[in-house]
Amino acid sequence: MSLFIDSPIRTAARLSVAPMMDWTDRHCRYFHRLLSKETLLYTEMVTAPALVRGGALHLLDFAPEEHPVALQLGGSDPSELAQATKFGADAGYDEINLNVGCPSDRVQSGTFGAVLMKTPELVADCVKAMQDASDVEVTVKCRLGVDDQDAHAVLPHFLETVSATGITRFTIHARKAWLKGLSPKENRDIPPLDYPLVHKMKADFAHLHISINGGINSLEEAMPHLEQGLDGVMIGRAAYHDPAQVLLHADSRVYGKDDQSSAEAAVHDMLPYIEAHLQSGGKLHQVTRHMLGLFTGKPGARAWRRVLSQGASRPGAGPELLLEALSHISQSHPDQAAE
Repeated sequence: MSLFIDSPIRTAARLSVAPMMDWTDRHCRYFHRLLSKETLLYTEMVTAPALVRGGALHLLDFAPEEHPVALQLGGSDPSELAQATKFGADAGYDEINLNVGCPSDRVQSGTFGAVLMKTPELVADCVKAMQDASDVEVTVKCRLGVDDQDAHAVLPHFLETVSATGITRFTIHARKAWLKGLSPKENRDIPPLDYPLVHKMKADFAHLHISINGGINSLEEAMPHLEQGLDGVMIGRAAYHDPAQVLLHADSRVYGKDDQSSAEAAVHDMLPYIEAHLQSGGKLHQVTRHMLGLFTGKPGARAWRRVLSQGASRPGAGPELLLEALSHISQSHPDQAAE
């Protein structure tokens, strides 16, 4: 039985924001945490070679307020992944996740990501080395399979082989990855979703904690998966492009806790963080680019996006720009058509 069976991180994993390259950086995660105190947040994928060979430990930086937060690693060398896991554990992450789902050419050339679905024994070796390197829970994010593999045969074998190491938490993107012929962007939409197969895996591997990912765009779409027995739901692009509709009511609907106050309050709560970022030499747009979708569908949303998009990269731009952008939301009439 897993030592983590009743851990807080597993409760948090009832809803998580997917690791997304170039999107879920530390500024994005800090912002998302203001919208939901309970949701599990993931880093962008960080490659083990970048940490171990490149010494890029700054990629592990995060704010204490981000907890619960998980580090996603990419790699296929057990010893390197073990070292990277130790770095992540020492940095204070609540979970270390192995990427077995990314379909990009760059990832394939490094022999990690979704291509590892072809070698579950290697994934097991990697996971075992990662587990031995720290006491932080190790998890896996995978696909149904790749290319012409029969997902109904491949996925159960993968789960059985990898879980034999003692790992008990998996997030399954409910699509196969096509490593030949589809771009990474196309791999997020074109391969058909197979939610029933993920639910069958939960039925067949009842001892495993299984979260589902792929094509889920709202809490309304997420809740039935939880109600039907899955342990968690991971939402990606919808949580990024329309964070309020996914995260603002997550604490009450998913966790039975009090919600955060409002999107407007989150803007004000970001101001001290932004001020500190600017004082340390950062740029405003590095933070505000993650906030453009906050008022999606609300009156004044277009003006909010315009003010931030046009002004945040200008020299000297500061927190007052957010207040200017926010004024377009508060000045919009409640009956005004959504933009």
